[in-house]
Amino acid sequence: MPRKIAAPRLPDIPNEAMTPQQRTLRDAIMASRKIAGGKLGGPFGVFLHAPVFGDIVQKLGEHCRYKTILPPRLSEFAILCVARLWRSQYEWFVHAPIAEKAGVTAKTIRDLQAGREPKSAPKDEKAIWRLVVELHKTKRVGDRNYASVHALLGDAGMVEFVGILGYYTLVAMSLNVFRVPLPEGKTPPFKEPG
Repeated sequence: MPRKIAAPRLPDIPNEAMTPQQRTLRDAIMASRKIAGGKLGGPFGVFLHAPVFGDIVQKLGEHCRYKTILPPRLSEFAILCVARLWRSQYEWFVHAPIAEKAGVTAKTIRDLQAGREPKSAPKDEKAIWRLVVELHKTKRVGDRNYASVHALLGDAGMVEFVGILGYYTLVAMSLNVFRVPLPEGKTPPFKEPG
């Protein structure tokens, strides 16, 4: 018997019901992410409910997504690691195709989705995977995993990498807590707990 999908916890805010702050935030998000149309889904619909906070978060997100010194392949790979660890349906749904387009192989994406170590992934992706898994499991990072990723990214890259992990963890938590649904008719990439 299929499990009933839980209802979202926050309503969509129609454009005509938005406050001036919400409209300003909506416009900033749409411009920075080149979103056409008037409806914001995913975490952005959540952030509209707290527009001052949402503005700060969307600016951080714009930097983490588009302006870090990490190559897009490694950035998107890291985002998928976070999405898998949090079983963030929407985050995975959005970023898996972006990661593949950025150069993460379909096999690596399937391994991550299944919760497996991506053994056929390139060395740099495996180093990131090990660090992300260790960080989420122990809440710390040992010298070996730190050194492996630091050798790839350097000091500034490490700071931005940890920022990417933090930002996409915030996104995953927001999506999960507020039960943000996938677009109509889309299949969730992960089995829901319970």
